[in-house]
Amino acid sequence: MNVIEASKARRTIRKFKQKPVDKEALMQIIDCARLAPYGANLQPLKFAVITSEEERRKLFPLIKYAGYLSWNPAFEECPPAFIAILNDTSLKPTSKSECDSGAAGMSICLAATELGLGSVWLGAIDREGIKSALELDERYDITYLVGIGYAAQEGSVYDIEESIKYHFDENGNVHVPKRTLAEVLVQR
Repeated sequence: MNVIEASKARRTIRKFKQKPVDKEALMQIIDCARLAPYGANLQPLKFAVITSEEERRKLFPLIKYAGYLSWNPAFEECPPAFIAILNDTSLKPTSKSECDSGAAGMSICLAATELGLGSVWLGAIDREGIKSALELDERYDITYLVGIGYAAQEGSVYDIEESIKYHFDENGNVHVPKRTLAEVLVQR
């Protein structure tokens, strides 16, 4: 699989099998995130891996999985692993690390896809609650969580017809409307 194939295959997965993710795979994924581009090459991001059931249960009520849906998975459908993207405020203010976090988050999702794993990039989260639950040092701010695991649902994209809101079908698979290439390309 190359980057273009991974970009086209990557879908946000919100239901996961409870099969553990190999630690080596998680380290490969984080290694890709560490190599993402960083503004002024300050490299302010750190990454925390959360795999224990105890810690995942602490995170469960602090995460919203689907902004357009009044739905969250059951705990038994949640990712078996999370990667917390942390900004080290001793290196860069969190308010200036959004692009860094975005580049790292996408690297995480693409690497997971390459390894046959599903991912969910989570931004509707209680950052302070998660920081407290994980007992993180004060200098770290949570920017995002990315859930990683083996998909228990499929995802597909289609051209927008009426709305940008994604939805589940009767089988629990997610369908995501996307603007067409013609619509996003600015002609000059």
